[in-house]
Amino acid sequence: MSLVEDYLESYIDKLQLDCEGELGDLQRQSYEAGLPIIPKDVVKLLGFVLGVKKPKAILEIGMAVGFSSSYMSTFLPEDGYIKTIDRYPLMIEKAKANFKKLNVEDKITILEGDANEILPTLDEKFDFVFMDAAKGQYINILPDVLRVTKVGGIIMADDILQEGRVAMDYFDVPKRQRTIHKRLNEFLEEITHNKKLRTSILTIGDGVALIEKLED
Repeated sequence: MSLVEDYLESYIDKLQLDCEGELGDLQRQSYEAGLPIIPKDVVKLLGFVLGVKKPKAILEIGMAVGFSSSYMSTFLPEDGYIKTIDRYPLMIEKAKANFKKLNVEDKITILEGDANEILPTLDEKFDFVFMDAAKGQYINILPDVLRVTKVGGIIMADDILQEGRVAMDYFDVPKRQRTIHKRLNEFLEEITHNKKLRTSILTIGDGVALIEKLED
């Protein structure tokens, strides 16, 4: 289910070009194979934010086949780097092959394991954090995400609107989706009401939150 009318979504999709070169090939192949990478409108938003923010240190939570981290690496300065977390061996294997093919291995470090376990061990600060992991875990990992984000840093959280179901009454949501519904609503409540944050909710893709950390 789309958050906007199908005809408008199709129109906007046609306006926005794929990435160029081998990165574009990975993007198209992933779409065709139904792999879990971000859609074109989210790609363009991500690129816009990175182009303005110009981060040196990026943390990604949820790597999949490595498209997003490869794309983000194109915005890094010479001494910039990305750390990306993923727990699924098949995705890690595919991402490693893609990083090698795209020649971005030297800029991206894979942290293999569960984000809930890895995040508490990180003691560095990041300019930009991209959250694209299990949506039901967003509220659980948020304290550590905020801890490792620099003041003035940006957090971008993907797929936050549950195809619009977050706005539905809890009991109108199918039972198998109620846990995610409850946790996403808690996450959205926190990021929009926390006075140490500045947040904008956008209805592109399946919903994106842009969060600026104003203070510790």
